[in-house]
Amino acid sequence: MAARIVVHPLSRTGGRRVSADGTDLGLAMDKRDLLEFLRRAGLDPDAIDLDDSTLIEWRGGGPDIWE
Repeated sequence: MAARIVVHPLSRTGGRRVSADGTDLGLAMDKRDLLEFLRRAGLDPDAIDLDDSTLIEWRGGGPDIWE
């Protein structure tokens, strides 16, 4: 089973914290950063649908909210 990814609300300084199964992956400033974090976590970025709610839980806005 794939890791449960959480993209947290915008931080005060910009960007969104990303975690996988409770492990912090980093602060994504945009979709490219997010996809890189997911790649590092072992997922294929070309096969990821950012709207897939079974894989990604978006908090504080969806995949188009980065600032």
